[in-house]
Amino acid sequence: MRFSWDFLKIPLATYFVAILSGLEAKVPNILLILADDLGYGDVGCYNPKSKVPTPNLDKLANEGIRFTDAHSPSTVCTPTRYSLLTGRMAFRLNYRGVFTGVGGPCLITPGRLTLASLLKQQGYSTGMFGKWHVGLTAYDKAGNAINQNGLAAVQRIDYSRELKGGPIDHGFEQFFGTASCPTTDWLYAYIEDNRIPVPPTHIVDRSALPKHPYSRDNRPGMIAPNFDLEEVDLVFLKKSQQFLRRHAIETPEKPFFLFHSMQAVHLPSFPANEFKGKTKAGPHGDFIFQMDHIVGELMEALDTHGFSENTLVIFASDNGPEVPTTIAMRRDHHHDGARPWRGVKRDQWEGGHRIPFIARWPSRITADTISSQTLCLTDLFATIAAITGAKIPSEAAEDSFNLLPALLGKDDGQPIREYTLHQTISLALAIRKGDWKYLDHKGSGGNNYSRGGEWGMNQFALPEKSPDAPGQLYNLNEDPGETNNLYHKHPNLVMSLKTKLEEFKNAGRSAPR
Repeated sequence: MRFSWDFLKIPLATYFVAILSGLEAKVPNILLILADDLGYGDVGCYNPKSKVPTPNLDKLANEGIRFTDAHSPSTVCTPTRYSLLTGRMAFRLNYRGVFTGVGGPCLITPGRLTLASLLKQQGYSTGMFGKWHVGLTAYDKAGNAINQNGLAAVQRIDYSRELKGGPIDHGFEQFFGTASCPTTDWLYAYIEDNRIPVPPTHIVDRSALPKHPYSRDNRPGMIAPNFDLEEVDLVFLKKSQQFLRRHAIETPEKPFFLFHSMQAVHLPSFPANEFKGKTKAGPHGDFIFQMDHIVGELMEALDTHGFSENTLVIFASDNGPEVPTTIAMRRDHHHDGARPWRGVKRDQWEGGHRIPFIARWPSRITADTISSQTLCLTDLFATIAAITGAKIPSEAAEDSFNLLPALLGKDDGQPIREYTLHQTISLALAIRKGDWKYLDHKGSGGNNYSRGGEWGMNQFALPEKSPDAPGQLYNLNEDPGETNNLYHKHPNLVMSLKTKLEEFKNAGRSAPR
């Protein structure tokens, strides 16, 4: 190793930690940050008209690469997380909806390779902090599996028993977080590894919680004494910071995989006290700002422990912005979390699944670059496998493509994915090839655009130019707003894409073996 006087620029202890833990490592540390319900237009570097400052995400983009054609595998939480962790589209499970309470069993079947188990096999320390939301199993006092949503199911839990099917059973060595959405649930309690150390004792007093248009979607669940609905994300942050600190002290010679899974900015928008009123965009704007702050704190922790230079940081969202959020933010603050796309969370149109995706790896990724390469969060599996030299078995990561050339700017502008699949909460499917996107269904595939009222989506409904068409075909280059259905004008293309979609469904995979 060549000696450098650069150590004079940083504390000596930090310099030596960096040498041990990062600069000479053969593979990078990996920090994956997943926001919840954060829209493409919620981030400043994606939306110059955003009313919410996101300085830390903007800085991350300036230091790395920003993808403009990135997609969540699903338009809702649970299927996206399954697909991200396994590299496999969730529609192959025939599961629809999202888990609440102690709903389960886990969608990830025993023995299926996950990102965490893959990296653990490669010698990584693995930790996850935050929202799990892929299903798990709790037990009652008789030892019977519960696997149900709702308050009555939560009240049956025997908290002396271990939970099954959570992160610890799927490759993570450490976990601290929640079973489902932390502030939208029947169970407001923290899980540590595979137990709930502080059980809930009473039903949450919702009368004491903030009242505003962004406080919707909060269920009257059982809450633990140590669970503060306005401080959840800061608790998750503290746990991730502790993971990094312990790693620097105890196992600096090993690479780490840290999955930080946020509550923000899922409804209800309950920013912590220190962030209330920090923006001019109301409680949800403050919540987005808090989310951005957490990203900055994680980046600072990497710097503190000397990890930054050899850490691949990936930031993304699990789907588009929520319906009430979008309506209220457009109305009250002229901020559009879906901008410039049509649709929101649950919808098959771009606003439901086109997401911010930013990556930074100082030693390998060229700073301040933009890529138009099409990617899906399922691609993290094959990409990370390529980075670490791991071999993917033929029965794993069935819908994952290696995007490493795009990350490193070595794709020569050529598409890595010929086709991309999309799914909604209703299991409606779509397929994309280049500029062409075929929706194998009528309407949004998610939200009801005929519904009226204050929170109805009919106010955003567009005239249907081909009302008799059983599906939809759009050219995203010419019509990024998906306003002109070309189904009847290109019947051969419709048939070709529909046939390919059926082929991928029947084959059980879309990625090459």
